[in-house]
Amino acid sequence: MSKFAKEIQIGVVAIVGIVVLYLGLQFLKGLTMFSSDNKYYVRFDNISGLTASSPIYANGFKVGVVESIAYDYNSQNQIVAVVGLNKEMRLPKESRAEIVSDLLGNIKLELVLGPNPADLAAPGDTILGGVHVGVMNMASGVVPQIQAMLPKLDSILTSVNMLLADPALKNSLHHIDDITGNLTKTTNELNKLTSSLNQQMPSMLKNADGMLANANEFTHQLNELDLATTMAKVNNTLQNVEQMTAKLNSKEGTLGLLMRDPELYNNLNSTMIHADSLMIDLKQNPKRYVHFSVFGRKNK
Repeated sequence: MSKFAKEIQIGVVAIVGIVVLYLGLQFLKGLTMFSSDNKYYVRFDNISGLTASSPIYANGFKVGVVESIAYDYNSQNQIVAVVGLNKEMRLPKESRAEIVSDLLGNIKLELVLGPNPADLAAPGDTILGGVHVGVMNMASGVVPQIQAMLPKLDSILTSVNMLLADPALKNSLHHIDDITGNLTKTTNELNKLTSSLNQQMPSMLKNADGMLANANEFTHQLNELDLATTMAKVNNTLQNVEQMTAKLNSKEGTLGLLMRDPELYNNLNSTMIHADSLMIDLKQNPKRYVHFSVFGRKNK
């Protein structure tokens, strides 16, 4: 009898140990056997690594856990997850559940609450689920494009390497150094010229002011001139010149006769020739015209 009692005790202890172990494992998974959470169903097309015991968050706060996941064979490509939410959690209708994964690969379920908080879903209702389009999902969409670009990038890098290996590029770089040095020298000279101009600018402005003052004074003097009287005198002078020119062109008057009478010109010309001959003869034979005698003049 005592031996039978010991076997019963060992059996009871083993059963209790198994139950405690099971409950401990469920607790570590985030599940509770005697939980009073409200159960809802979430329908997915793809669970993307979501498992039982994955946490459920609403606005960043944990409000429940995924209790189980089952494939719905009656509906093609449909997966249903049973989720347990805290009884105090009010789930509006038209809410959604999105699968979110972080950079470390941890997966959770994020509730996107519906727009009307007064219209609540009842426990046991089914809501729609999906996959959150985050950085990882965007990156996975970009990967095929990057793979398609890799051959082009390789070709571009090959061309760049060939260009860098070309000796002409090195020579061009040396010329660029020379050009840069010349530009630096030119810039320094321009800075010196600018500095010199800045120093001379006050005197230049002063001279310009003086020139403007002189111009203003000259303009003022011009304004003060009696242009009408001056123009009248100029016209008078021009009329006198015209009259004198007319008289010169006519045969009236001495100057007109001198300019117009050819006979007078010929006579004057002949007189000048005779006078010239007389002067030549006077130089050659002065005794013929002038006689000096100490004792008196002799008769020829």
